[in-house]
Amino acid sequence: MIFNGFHHIGLLVQDAEKSKDFYVNGLGGKEIFSFPMGDSGKSIYLVDLGGNSVLEIIPRGNGEEEANARWAHIALRTDDSKAAYDMAMKAGAQTRMEPRETNLGTMAVTISFVYGPDKEVIEFFQVM
Repeated sequence: MIFNGFHHIGLLVQDAEKSKDFYVNGLGGKEIFSFPMGDSGKSIYLVDLGGNSVLEIIPRGNGEEEANARWAHIALRTDDSKAAYDMAMKAGAQTRMEPRETNLGTMAVTISFVYGPDKEVIEFFQVM
């Protein structure tokens, strides 16, 4: 048995439609699949963000685990952190950290952070 990277990362959100709109229309992702969330009347969406990065947008459920879950942040690889940051801001994101060049050990990067529509933290990660 071998692992072959991530298939997708799931994000629990308050408003799945608003989040889907942000990641698809705001950041240029592509909705590749959707399916009903049981008999709740809500839908779950899979959005391809490029480079085998798939985001599963999941409406929050009623259980305590689902109500309190979230990731620390997701880092999206890009060839232009500033352009990705600007695109997100234009789509309605809120700034957490404007683009800056830094060294992570021996790796030179440009990074920036925004808050998405459900206050999730998104990092735009560019290796120099």
